[in-house]
Amino acid sequence: MPVALRPLTLDDTDAVHAWARLPESCRYQVWGPNTYEQTQEYMRAAVAAPPDRLVFAVLVEGEVLGSAELKLHGPSTGEIAYAAHPRVWGQGIATAAARELLRMGFHEHGRHRIFGTCDPRNLASAAVLRKIGMRYEGRMRGTAYIRDGWRDSDLYAILVDD
Repeated sequence: MPVALRPLTLDDTDAVHAWARLPESCRYQVWGPNTYEQTQEYMRAAVAAPPDRLVFAVLVEGEVLGSAELKLHGPSTGEIAYAAHPRVWGQGIATAAARELLRMGFHEHGRHRIFGTCDPRNLASAAVLRKIGMRYEGRMRGTAYIRDGWRDSDLYAILVDD
């Protein structure tokens, strides 16, 4: 399914909250389920983010159905993250958004290495990272505290010439 990325704006708050409030959306995340105020706080921070944190709305047929981020670490590394509304899970939206983040990171921002992480239980997110060409590099133990306790993070990465 074709997607487009554009900078996230405060006008996207209701669309983002439509999935940020859902337990299934944040099952493997340190955030959520969000109250509307928590989503507003995230949106204000995302819109005012420094230039090394690029936050995008993921548009499908003009509707905001996800978000995507490219964080620039130093002169050569980038990190990607993405989220999609559960009603469009399994339709290739996160994969398309992640591919676009890679394109931006490598071609617009001159990154040498881009990585992404996910909870080891999040098989769908791991599949996205593999689909876009990232390689599994290992498991980092106890990286984030979520509702059911400390969780590990699986690390995936790709180099510009992979």
